Amino acid sequence: MINNKKKVNALILTGYGLNCDHETAYAFEQAGANAVRIHINSLIEGAVTLKNFQIVVFVGGFSWGDDHGAGVIQSVRMKINIGNKIVEFIENGNLVLGICNGFQTLVNLGLLPGFDQDYQTRSVALTFNDCGNFRDEWVRLKVNPASPCVFTRGLALIELPIRHGEGKFYSEDTIIQRLFDHHQIVIQYALPDGEPAKQKFPFNPNGSIYDIAGICDSTGRVFGLMPHPEAFNHWTNHPDWTRSRERMKRRRGATDPPGPTIGIRMFQNAVAFMQS
Repeated sequence: MINNKKKVNALILTGYGLNCDHETAYAFEQAGANAVRIHINSLIEGAVTLKNFQIVVFVGGFSWGDDHGAGVIQSVRMKINIGNKIVEFIENGNLVLGICNGFQTLVNLGLLPGFDQDYQTRSVALTFNDCGNFRDEWVRLKVNPASPCVFTRGLALIELPIRHGEGKFYSEDTIIQRLFDHHQIVIQYALPDGEPAKQKFPFNPNGSIYDIAGICDSTGRVFGLMPHPEAFNHWTNHPDWTRSRERMKRRRGATDPPGPTIGIRMFQNAVAFMQS
């Protein structure tokens, strides 16, 4: 059978302390994209052009050791050198994803919240966790079904891992209200039953106001989140996978989970959008 779907190329940023590039590239490959790991310098120096890609991913890690704040140095260096090219990339209808440190970078760049496609103004922040320490755990998340976000289509209540020390989302009330009004708050930390965490620790692991874990721009094509979808690329990534397998075996006599993981489904949504 001939596959007439066009190939989607995803650029996965690497370099200077970023450390989730291999996982992210693997997840996008599993979702059907052609994922290429590219060092930040290759973009800045012009050895690689954004014109050959449809998705750009700002991955997790500790860019420049989080010196001067998480994602700060990366955002300054990229904005000064190729900021206009990144904005042009978005305006051409492409996708940008920022995961953890990448989310922090997108916020510092001003690409998010991107009200009315303004990709210059910085109006939100991701700062130190209220608990005062680094959190490495799995969280439950409630997805906003009214959000325009490309990546979360068809998802409702999900689980993903987090690993960060500066994940508290914060902004002034007028900005938060605007995010709510335009459904740009994509995912929020939730209790085990799916109800809002209401900043209850550890369900909200960092103290984010209104339990905000991820937002998108007004188009839904730029998405930033603190949890790591690329780290849930196989069912055995989940800490309860053996228990889940046993439950499935007892109920259905099967041990293989139905379909791809939540993380892969997010990337599949992105690939399918660019193929449509």
